[in-house]
Amino acid sequence: MGAQRRRVPGAVSGGARRSLFRAALERSTGPALGTWIKLPAMESVELVALAGFDFVVIDLEHSAMSIETAYRQIGVALLSGVSPLVRIPALDAGVVQRLLDAGAEGIMVPHVDTVEQAEAAAAAVRFPPIGRRGVGSTSRAGAWGAMRRSEYLRYGQEEVVLVAQIESAEAARSAGAIAAVAGVDALLMGAADLATSEGTTEGDPGVVALIADAVAAGTAAGVPVGNAGGATAEAARDAVAGGYRFSLASNDASLLGGAARAAVLAARSVQQSDDDRSTDSRSTT
Repeated sequence: MGAQRRRVPGAVSGGARRSLFRAALERSTGPALGTWIKLPAMESVELVALAGFDFVVIDLEHSAMSIETAYRQIGVALLSGVSPLVRIPALDAGVVQRLLDAGAEGIMVPHVDTVEQAEAAAAAVRFPPIGRRGVGSTSRAGAWGAMRRSEYLRYGQEEVVLVAQIESAEAARSAGAIAAVAGVDALLMGAADLATSEGTTEGDPGVVALIADAVAAGTAAGVPVGNAGGATAEAARDAVAGGYRFSLASNDASLLGGAARAAVLAARSVQQSDDDRSTDSRSTT
């Protein structure tokens, strides 16, 4: 699917904007597909958009990227037709405000363990009366003031997504209640952190059961649940089997590294014959 076909008409001309992430979730052909962005390069976002991903999560938790870098990547994503979400390091209403006004279609908050933490995140993401986000319609999110303020506010309330990460046993057991918080739009299961917090691995039967129960609880609450996995068909099949509505396949750095290793292995698999080496030796004398 090309970026041009996925681009959503802006609201400046009078039409209502539609979240690319929400539109991808509504497809019936399988989970919405995204990847993490960890490299401070505009080209990463452009390349994954051209590859056909539905969304990216610009990762400010596990990278050294700045808000300004995220701001530029958000702009590239929007122009390339791929939905930009941003994972913040921890809940900070000021950071949330800046990223949303930079045009992010959603905010992902790590380590949401309780209903109270989910409510605090929702308050940071939503405008009054739901939350406490300030109005900044002269930013990119408001088309630099060219968008009607009513549409800027509507988009922030109805289209922007808040993704709560479930990364502990406590969070997994509270997944249904967290999903039911007004303003929470999706859950992301953090299997690695959950397993580590329990002193075990993702394959542990207890962890597998906790995750399955959390996915079921989130789904029952009417909230899509996602996961993060590898860039393989097996990982995609596991996501479908696990009931996930969206899935993150690897990240830009790992995809680049994997392609580089594959290129080197392919090139080094070609061996020169003795005749070839003899010819090369004579040609240099």
